[in-house]
Amino acid sequence: MVEKFSQQRDLFESERSFRLLVEGVADYALYMLDPNGIITSWNIGGERIKGYSPEEILGQHFSRFYTETDRANGKPARALGIAREKGRYEEEGWRVRKDGTFFWASVVIDPIYEDGRLIGFAKITRDITERRNAQLKLEAMQKQLAESQKFDALGQLTGGVAHDFNNLLMIISGSLHILKKGAADDPKLERAISAIDTATKRGAALTNQLLTFARRQSVNPQAIDFSERIAAIREVLDAGVGSSVRLAFEIDSGTWPIKADVSELETALLNLVINARDAMPDGGTVTIGARNVMLNEAPLIGDFVAIDVRDSGLGIPSDVLDKIFEPFFTTKPIGKGTGLGLSQVHGFAHQAGGTVKVASELGKGTTFTIVLPRGTDVPSREVPEAAFRGSGTVLLVEDNPDVALVSIGLLEQLGYRVRRVADAEAALRELESDGVDFVFSDIVMPGKMDGLSLAHHLRQIRPSLPILLATGYSEVAAGVRGDFPILRKPYEIHELSEAIAKLPR
Repeated sequence: MVEKFSQQRDLFESERSFRLLVEGVADYALYMLDPNGIITSWNIGGERIKGYSPEEILGQHFSRFYTETDRANGKPARALGIAREKGRYEEEGWRVRKDGTFFWASVVIDPIYEDGRLIGFAKITRDITERRNAQLKLEAMQKQLAESQKFDALGQLTGGVAHDFNNLLMIISGSLHILKKGAADDPKLERAISAIDTATKRGAALTNQLLTFARRQSVNPQAIDFSERIAAIREVLDAGVGSSVRLAFEIDSGTWPIKADVSELETALLNLVINARDAMPDGGTVTIGARNVMLNEAPLIGDFVAIDVRDSGLGIPSDVLDKIFEPFFTTKPIGKGTGLGLSQVHGFAHQAGGTVKVASELGKGTTFTIVLPRGTDVPSREVPEAAFRGSGTVLLVEDNPDVALVSIGLLEQLGYRVRRVADAEAALRELESDGVDFVFSDIVMPGKMDGLSLAHHLRQIRPSLPILLATGYSEVAAGVRGDFPILRKPYEIHELSEAIAKLPR
């Protein structure tokens, strides 16, 4: 008798301890269901996570924790059926609290049997919303890193190709200028030279887009009044959209100046407008807007201007959206697009210290948003100086002999005597003797000192000596920051003349 009483007491204590354990667990909702899904027990974790007291929830059907869509689809009954047939049901999904808010839940349902008969279910629910959000954020960061690495790899490839191509274009365009002088009396030769000239300019434009995507193009950032710039290129934008598309503007009053390269900004806007036009084969509206934004999420922190280009077109399929900024990717027919327009926009925005985003919905249109840093001190409009003939001696620092030959020809046509060396060290030796009026140097050169380092060194030892730099591309050109003028390759004789005319004397 004493032994039986002791066993009953131990059983009572064991059941009491287990009940206290279950009822006291606050991080998990632990409760029982009868075979039909009616709630028969409830713990403090259930009350904390789902918001119901025992008096409110006992005797209710557990389906009230599911969303309306899940209930309509029969998910609660299906969960109990799977638990009964498979021995366990596990899933993650949205559940609903008493106050109507949603949380992401980890759910386990186990069937409970007694003497081979189903008497109910044990259900465990945990709120893992924070863990899910952290996982989604990590996945987004990993995706962003992968995209960044992909774009960096593509940038290295396209930058290297474009660099070599720019030198070839420099040779072609410079030689064409010489040929033009001897073709005045031969119409056939004139037409051939004109065709080559047009193709050269097109090649230069494509190379410029490649370099902008690769973030290797030397840029001249300045403060730009966006409203004034839009007004200045309105005719070009109107021509870009054509007659069946209407151009509208939503530029907030008081929009800050932006800091960017003017020509790259104009090219990016034109590329987006043309893309928007192509997305509306039956016509529609392209809206260009601008507004001030203050950002506080690295790497974009501070004052920025957001420029929107919105169309009412077909939209972009989700499987295409991740690829649109890749160079040479296009959904247009062969011959209708190069696949470089949006890559130029991407490269320009990031190179300018901003970013570009896209939002699209099939059948409802697409919005591209370029975010650019705020600029200050909008400069007054300058009237370009006319081309002129100069005099004096220029020291040309160029390692490529074919490019050097073309540059010498252009400089001599402008009236200069030219002394040419192949690297910075040779330039310093040449400057030991007098007679050089200014230095014209490529940035990328072999040896310990590139063109920019040479320019900085000369600024210290010969502060009054004018210096003009040239480049087909250069990552170090971004470090010039206005200290020295930069002429982009391939350049024509009037561009060379104007650049020289602006040199301080």
